Order: sequence, then structure tokens, then C-alpha cells
Amino acid sequence: MPWIEMLRFSSRRSPVVCTRGCTATSQPLATDAGLDILKKGGNAADAAVAMAAVLSLTEPFSTGLGGDCNCMFYDGITKKVYGLNGSGRSPQALTLDLLKKEGFDDTNPLPLYHANLVTVPGAAAAWCDTIRLFGSKKELAQFGKKGFYEGRIARTIVEIIQQNGGVMNLDDLKEHTSTEVTPFFTDYKGLRIWELPPNGQGITALMALNMLENFNIRELGHNTADYIHLLSEAMKLSFADCFWFCADPAKVKVPVEELVSKHYSKQRSELINMQRTNSQPLHGNPCGGGSDTVYFTAVDAGGSACSFTNSNFSNFGTGLVPEGCGFALQNRGANFSLSSEHPNCLAPGKRPYHTIIPALATSAATGQLLCSYGVMGGFMQPQGHVQVLLNMLEFGMNPQEALDAPRFCVNYKKSDSTWKLSLEEGIHQSASQELIARGHNVHWPVSGHDRSLFGRGQIITKGAWWDLQLALTAEDGQEVLWAGSDPRADGCAIGF
Repeated sequence: MPWIEMLRFSSRRSPVVCTRGCTATSQPLATDAGLDILKKGGNAADAAVAMAAVLSLTEPFSTGLGGDCNCMFYDGITKKVYGLNGSGRSPQALTLDLLKKEGFDDTNPLPLYHANLVTVPGAAAAWCDTIRLFGSKKELAQFGKKGFYEGRIARTIVEIIQQNGGVMNLDDLKEHTSTEVTPFFTDYKGLRIWELPPNGQGITALMALNMLENFNIRELGHNTADYIHLLSEAMKLSFADCFWFCADPAKVKVPVEELVSKHYSKQRSELINMQRTNSQPLHGNPCGGGSDTVYFTAVDAGGSACSFTNSNFSNFGTGLVPEGCGFALQNRGANFSLSSEHPNCLAPGKRPYHTIIPALATSAATGQLLCSYGVMGGFMQPQGHVQVLLNMLEFGMNPQEALDAPRFCVNYKKSDSTWKLSLEEGIHQSASQELIARGHNVHWPVSGHDRSLFGRGQIITKGAWWDLQLALTAEDGQEVLWAGSDPRADGCAIGF
């Protein structure tokens, strides 16, 4: 049966097609703000920071100056990919011994809204650094980074944290810096997929793609029981590694090159049994979090792209709002382990396991930009990256169809060491029944507002690379941009 007959959904949105520039976010006002910057001559990085600022107002529960951000930038002239880690660190005074004295340990973690889960907000610095490193012309606020990490704002941040039992001080804020990083990649059938290195979880997607390369994906059929079983087993094996090894490389050694090697992934793929799920309890999972993040992207007329993720972690983070500032402080520290044996254990001045992961795809042969994309949503993010990418590459979907298609999500429950496989409405009941027979703990169908579990993505592709039968260039020779915005959110893609 041809793959197209396996689709159990109807795309209700058309892809956006344009040539001069494109933006895509989960909120129309933010998308429009980014496009305005492109029309005025700004580049993709300028547009991304503008969209980040607007999203802080339109989706304050998901993002804001009290959170973190990560971004990747593709330079259309040099064809190089750059990365910026804008995540914050734990307070220098926060130690495992201090938490143990207060009764908290690996079996009794801090409540999700505790003030000691606030890590230094990295977004403000990263916005400034994104413009400094990659931007062309957008001015930032009058006082820049210093105005946020020193002075009145810094004092109010420290005051609200300490009033609620936290230990962050002014030096923690003053000493914060973003980090320029070199993105990691893997090649999958001619595409070079780029993700940021740890402390982010992007390597989870790369490890899964390496394993899946050893199977005939297209032959399985889209969202069949075999397809979902294979992808979910690959994701579980990838998470098993990432939950243990992903940590702050400035504090512990993280064997990234070994984890994303083809040889290692071939060995891991041999553990997949197509007839039975692997239900072995897996260790090292940091405390769980929510899906309250924003992902957005921009591609400009010069061929540059900015892939950007900004987040408070869970709904409004800790819920602590510095007086007169209008933003909530994140609770990203919930992703630390409180076990002294774990590489990701809490330590002073350390970055935690981080879920937010922007992505890019280029041609492995030429370095040409092919796709700027991402799917936000906690531990759904690498799963979303893999699913929407395969939707386009293996099954010929355009960006909007790839985002519309029903998704699955595997979640690890630390309390009883079990995995749950959630299937979105639109995946056929027969697939659900077959997966149950193979031993999966299936939740089907997930519908309505609960579909937020599957994240919210944005995609901008260049040259219709997923379908070579489509025209790749406009009449004037300009490459065509194709874009989509996730229907699970209220946003849109806009181009000109």
C-alpha cells in the first residue's frame, strides 16, 4: 500500500511559499514582528530576537526574560553553522549538603516551584549576544546585559528568591555569561542534521536517527504499528543514554562524539526487537518538567537562518515574579539529579540537563541550508525533531503536512521505572492494539487540549528538498522557501 494511503489525517493548513524571507512562531503577532524586521533589512538573527521579545508578552507562561534560550545560526554566505548556549547556572551557594539539611534528596526532590530551582536567567544575555554575534542592525534596550544582571533588576530577582528560601545572590547574576558552542551533527541519507551539544538533549535526536538509518523506514509505512514501535524503541535507547550522560561539559566529561558515532548507534540498534518492546527500567532520568517553551525560526533573503528556543521550563516557571519586572523566574533546576553518583547531579555554578533544542539541516555534500526547524515540549522535543524530519524526508510531506501529522510520545516515569507510549488522535486504533500486543503501555487516543503533550513546531525549508519533483527556484532564480506552523498552537508562518 502506498504510504499516502496510510495517512489518517487531513491537513487543514496550506504551506507558506515565498522567496524573500520567512518567519514562523506559535503566535501571529510575534511572527509578524519578525517579518517586519526582515522587511526593514534585518537578518534572521535580528528577527529571532524580535520574535523572542514579543513572545515574552504574548506567551508569558511559556517564555520570558526569567528563562533561558538556545539558538543556532546558519550563515548564508560562509555556509557555517554556529551555536549559542544561553542557559543559566545554579547558584554558587547551592549544594547537595545544603539541600540534605533541608530534607531534600534524590528520593524526595524539591517541589517544582521551590525558589532553589531558579537557575540564573540566561535569556537576556543570549538575546544581546545573538545580536552581537550574528545580527546586522537591531538595537537592544538602552542598558543591555548590564542593565539586567546588575542594578535594580538583579536586586529584585535576588530579593524574591531569598524571600522564598532560595540562596541565589548578586554575584551569581553578575558573573553569568552565554557560551559560544560548536554544534554537533550526524548525516542521514544526504542530510546533515545539526543539534547543540550538552547540556542540551539534542544528541538524543542524533542518536535515534543513527539507529533508524539501519532500517527501511519508508517500507514500514507512516504511523503503522511497525513504524511507531521502531521509532519509540530507538527513542527509548537514546533517552537511556542521554538521561545519564547529558550534563554540563564544563563540570563533567560528556562523551558526545562516542554517543553520536555510527558504530555505537549500530550496536544500539541491534538491541531493538521488532516483535517486543524493551521494558527494562532505565536509570538516570532527571526530575520531569512541563512543555512550556516556545520555538521559532527565521530565514532571510541572504540565505541565513536562525533557529531559536526560549523557555521558562514549566508553566510560569517557579511563579516567582521580581517586583516591578513583569516576568516569572524559571525552575530549570528541576532537571538536576540529587544523586551524588549522577553526572548531572546538582553542583554550584552548574548548568542542568536542558530540554530546549533548536535544529538545522544542511546538505551533507554542499553545506547548503535545507531546513530550520524545531518542536518544543520538554522531552517531546527530540522525538518531535525525528518525527517531522522523517515525515518530510521519508514520506514526502511538505512542512505543514509534516507538522499536522499525528505524533507519538514516549515518557519515562521514574517512580516505577516504566515507559508510557502516548498516541495522538488520528493514529489508527489497529496500530494501538498491535502495540499493546507487543508489550507497550499505550495511551490512545490523546485528543483535545491534551494534545499539547506532542509539542508545537515550526519549520522553514529551502528549495523544496523533500520533493525533487517540485520547482526549486522562482523565475528570478531565487530559491523558494516553504514553511509551516504547528496547528497545536495559535501561530503561523508568514513570508514575503
